[in-house]
Amino acid sequence: MADSDGGRVVVDDSGGVRLLTLDRPARRNAFGGVLYAALTDALRAAGGDEAVRVVVLTGSGPGFSSGQDLDEMAALRTGPVEGIPDTGVGFPALLEELQAFGKPLVVAVHGAAVGLGFTLLAHADLVVVAESARLRVPFAPMGVPPEAGSSVLFPALLGWQQAARVLLTGDEIGGEEAVRLGIALICCSDDEMLATATALAERIAQHPPIGVRAIKRLLLDGRRDAVAAAVVRETAAFADLFRADRAANGP
Repeated sequence: MADSDGGRVVVDDSGGVRLLTLDRPARRNAFGGVLYAALTDALRAAGGDEAVRVVVLTGSGPGFSSGQDLDEMAALRTGPVEGIPDTGVGFPALLEELQAFGKPLVVAVHGAAVGLGFTLLAHADLVVVAESARLRVPFAPMGVPPEAGSSVLFPALLGWQQAARVLLTGDEIGGEEAVRLGIALICCSDDEMLATATALAERIAQHPPIGVRAIKRLLLDGRRDAVAAAVVRETAAFADLFRADRAANGP
């Protein structure tokens, strides 16, 4: 799905499990407008396909995702750029799809998972990390607020102290620590990562889908309002920061 310049999502089906692979290795699977749209479309298609019971998401190349494509974001700050979709549309669309996705989502992470590559994990149901995994949110070092509901999801997953450390320091989290903190379920070798994630998905796919989807719906319902409110606050904080930057530095 999508074109090779902006990246694509490779789709592979095996039984009731659909594997989605972020494929933009030249940009370390950074999310620009094209990749945002490709992943949103891929999730939406999986959600609407009755043959798909569980989705596994991973990344190609040396790492999962380096997060937002900052070069593309900078280029779009002055206005539309030919051939580049507006990331200001793509990011909230992907986030909305993740918040509403009605089937189990398993994420397999190796190498770098930075920014959105990390915060996206909080929207997964199960996360398998490789020993090479390096998770980091550079919001504080960059002087920007958190994103993707992480201001509420991280404290829920990690506890307040560890969430504050991760968000305020920009510390890097390795695979074993990700499991200890509750970000991930399993840490295994890089060679075993995808097979381990797929095996989990296959176990879930064997169960009656009506019950599995009811469980997923109830899990989402328990946090939906809190996450939606957090996203509104985070978006407002970004807007305030952008206005302050424009006032200080001009257009």
